[in-house]
Amino acid sequence: MLKNNVYSKKSLIGKYIRVSVLIVFFSFLVLGTILTIAVNSYWTNEKHRTLDVRAQNVAEYIRSNVMLNQSLSGSAATVLTIKNADDVTDFLKLFSDDVGVDIIVTNTMGRIAIAATHDVSIEDESSFISTDVVRKAMEEYHYFDSNTLGGMYSSERLVAARPILDQKEQNIMGVAIVTSGKEDISNFTDMVLELFILSALAALAVTSVMIFLFSYRLVSPLKQMGQAVKQFGKGDFSVRIAETSNDEIGELAVAFNNMADSLSSSEVTRKSFVANVSHELKTPMTTISGFVDGILDGTIPEEKHSYYLRIVSDEVKRLSRLVHSMLNLSRLDSGELKLNKSQFDLLSVLVTTLISFEQEINRRHIEIRGLELISPKMVYGDKDLLHQVVYNLIENAVKFTNEGGFIEFSITEDAEKVTFSVKNSGPGIKKNEIPLVFDRFYKTDKSRSQDKKGLGLGLYLVRSIIRLHDGDIQADSVYGKYTEFYFYLPRTERKEKKPGK
Repeated sequence: MLKNNVYSKKSLIGKYIRVSVLIVFFSFLVLGTILTIAVNSYWTNEKHRTLDVRAQNVAEYIRSNVMLNQSLSGSAATVLTIKNADDVTDFLKLFSDDVGVDIIVTNTMGRIAIAATHDVSIEDESSFISTDVVRKAMEEYHYFDSNTLGGMYSSERLVAARPILDQKEQNIMGVAIVTSGKEDISNFTDMVLELFILSALAALAVTSVMIFLFSYRLVSPLKQMGQAVKQFGKGDFSVRIAETSNDEIGELAVAFNNMADSLSSSEVTRKSFVANVSHELKTPMTTISGFVDGILDGTIPEEKHSYYLRIVSDEVKRLSRLVHSMLNLSRLDSGELKLNKSQFDLLSVLVTTLISFEQEINRRHIEIRGLELISPKMVYGDKDLLHQVVYNLIENAVKFTNEGGFIEFSITEDAEKVTFSVKNSGPGIKKNEIPLVFDRFYKTDKSRSQDKKGLGLGLYLVRSIIRLHDGDIQADSVYGKYTEFYFYLPRTERKEKKPGK
């Protein structure tokens, strides 16, 4: 649910709505400005064409009803003599009233011959108007502009003018001027602008609602994630986000849920690790404390001291291995584990390590196979770390080999690598668990009936160390029959690989 501060400055949906509405508003503002300019320009051009056509019509009409009077000096005509002047005047007045324009006919000097106006009163038709309009119309045979005709009108008007030619179209006898007010242009522009504003407001309202709905849908998963993170902070990793879309938000929800799964798994692993470490530390510490106290207070007879001190020594070694594994794990995770590589014989490491398990092997009557077929094999790596690899693999094999079973070793080589294999009879590993055995803290023997001294770190460390050496390790098993681990190492030096990579 959205809170009451959905539109507050700190709310993502509020910011999104405000920014979106402002963008839409300014878009409409720019569009309205452009539309106003375009409409005004278009209507002015249309008015221009209309007035020009009417000026041409008036010029043609006057042309058929005019005769030229020469001045006494014989210069160009200064007075237009109109045949049927009254009829022409009446016609122009009707025409002026009908189309809503003012009509003024002048001679070549700008003196008014006939005027049919309703927006201005011309009492003396012998007066003159602006000679610029007459001169330009006569020079260019076409004139259109906005002016007051030399102060005749109180405000600017649209003015179109055409020259009046004689019958032979050789001489200019006068100028026909048609004027119109700008009110209709302003009215039309205002009407279009008003319609646009109403439409824009309606569109803005609809857009705002759509933006709100879209923003709500967009932000809801983010708010859910925020709530889920708060739950994570309280230790509850069960919250998941609904994956409702295939877009970036959907991908984020998938990634968030994957992260939640990982955190949940990590939390389970952490709790399991704490429980395992607590158990592994508590058991030998209890044993050591009990036997030492028994020796000190005389509960254990003196002739038994050596036997129980040997048990205490074994438990101390067990604690040492645990701490060593934890330190190596920490160094691997932090990338601080450095390799001290050299050439050494892998067979000698195998034999030396196997001797340390001789007592347990003999006690359980385990048969060792394959040693007689192995010849010395040189590898390039950190001898101490690879000794730990071999030790962990043999320890696992001894631990899970059945009474009277076998452990078989093999070391082969080719031009580039040496492959080490250890195979043991026993319960084996289920097929679905094989990919998991190298994971941190994973234990196939969850009942701890056989694996009573492990944290599930051994094989994880083995794989990490092998990969630091540019090698790899794999497992193979037939459940109820055998388990085999084999890894390969380069024979010669390769480019150093950074720890933890």
